[in-house]
Amino acid sequence: MPVDWNAEVIGPLMGVFGEPVTYRPLAGGSLSITGVFDNAYLKEVMFEDATSGVTEVSAVLGVQLSQFPSDPMQNDQLSVASVNTTFLVREVRVDSRGGAKLLLSKVSSP
Repeated sequence: MPVDWNAEVIGPLMGVFGEPVTYRPLAGGSLSITGVFDNAYLKEVMFEDATSGVTEVSAVLGVQLSQFPSDPMQNDQLSVASVNTTFLVREVRVDSRGGAKLLLSKVSSP
């Protein structure tokens, strides 16, 4: 029997590790969601020759897609209360289980 990842894994994960986030789609409006925020996510980018690359440190928010009326998009904004900071969604990486990683760029902080 297949696993309901959204109900059995991602939902409980958000309940334990998630924190409040205000999400503002580029199209307008806002919604309150729960996400797993990490201010120091490492992303390695390899160049075409595969012998060299760049490591980038970025903020990231793990989200449960069922919390959104439509999928998150590049250039949406969000505010993470715990760090009192607003971010721009730079990239959306959807997984096959009902979740996504939102790679973020800082817009403003106190």
